[in-house]
Amino acid sequence: MRIVYRFLLVCWLVTSKSAFAQNGIVVFQSDFGLKDGAVSAMKGVAMGVSPTLKLFDLTHDIPAYNIWEAAYRLHQTVPYYPKGTVFVSVCDPGVGTERHSVVLLTNTGHYIVTPDNGTLTLVAEHLGINEIRQIDEAINRLRNSNQSYTFHGRDVYAYTAARLASHTIRFEQVGPKLPNQVVQLPYQKAESANGIVKGTIPVLDIQYGNVWSNVPKSMIDQLGLKPGSMVRVQIFQNDQPLYDKSVTFVNTFGEAPVGDDVAYINSLLNFSIAVNQGNFSEKYKVFSGPEWRIVVSK
Repeated sequence: MRIVYRFLLVCWLVTSKSAFAQNGIVVFQSDFGLKDGAVSAMKGVAMGVSPTLKLFDLTHDIPAYNIWEAAYRLHQTVPYYPKGTVFVSVCDPGVGTERHSVVLLTNTGHYIVTPDNGTLTLVAEHLGINEIRQIDEAINRLRNSNQSYTFHGRDVYAYTAARLASHTIRFEQVGPKLPNQVVQLPYQKAESANGIVKGTIPVLDIQYGNVWSNVPKSMIDQLGLKPGSMVRVQIFQNDQPLYDKSVTFVNTFGEAPVGDDVAYINSLLNFSIAVNQGNFSEKYKVFSGPEWRIVVSK
């Protein structure tokens, strides 16, 4: 009986992580844009590994070199894909340097293939780290690409992701295991005390210029805000105040006149502020990133 138990335990250990990678989905994110063939080349490499893979785009409009926004877009999107999905995120101003190329397996069963340069800050925090492995480029690198030093997205990340998603390799074959820690970008985490809520502006709802915060609905509920009530919103870039105004808190934009500043809870259930049918970011010159802070009070 003990032998049978040990056999079953070994089988579970071997398959528990690698089984997550068998859904054949690869999702690409980069700061490459779509003006040239870079994104298509990455997909071509993936299809060369297995033409049955299902390939999707998260976005390729990350502002150039903006690692923070790459981190947030992963945080925004990864949880909505089924476990076993493999994400490729390439915002890599340090390409070719000593930063690690890794695959992170989250506690939710998602795989992120990326340079460990801060891109993993938010998924590691919110989804948890099950295991991290450094990519062994002696095995997991596109054939005959060793003389290319500036396109790891194609030569290393897309290739490794495709091999993992198609189950050509197991997770353990990605490369050596690393400690369960990642490079962290500093930012103001949401906090609430004495009727004042503080947070950061991690990203814009870019199409409309709405300002999204990392302040969760639960903290706003603690302030006792109801639709139609007024809320004071202050916005700072570093320590410079750029906005200080009381605005109406609404459930939907239709509850306020066109052109009014309004506060609301966005689709990620975080506090946000907008100009109804306008562009808050352009109007007030408010943008996003770790240096942007927001303070909310009644």
